[in-house]
Amino acid sequence: MAARSRKPPRSRFVLRWLAVGAIVLVGLLYARPLSSYLGAKHDLAQRAGEVGALKAEKRALQHRLAETTTPEALTREARSLGLVRPGERLFIVKGISAWLQRKATIDPAKGASHPSRPG
Repeated sequence: MAARSRKPPRSRFVLRWLAVGAIVLVGLLYARPLSSYLGAKHDLAQRAGEVGALKAEKRALQHRLAETTTPEALTREARSLGLVRPGERLFIVKGISAWLQRKATIDPAKGASHPSRPG
């Protein structure tokens, strides 16, 4: 007697394909919500970074505000605007930048008037 090839019954074959089809269907049904979840998670992480940066900026601005309301800061700002206190005289000195440039070109160690010239 010849050995017959053993085939699974037709009902078992259909059940296997139905199971594979069900798994594929479940996977397809979960694909969109899963991608939405991952996108929302990414957006949340990005927003959390923005919140941290904004909190740091707020702290810096509060610190700057606290510094600018001191009497010394107000006096400095008034001086930069050219304001003086009663009884003071305002002197405007011109040519400071040219004087600073000339002073920077003098080499105090050698007494030279220009750094590129020897002497």
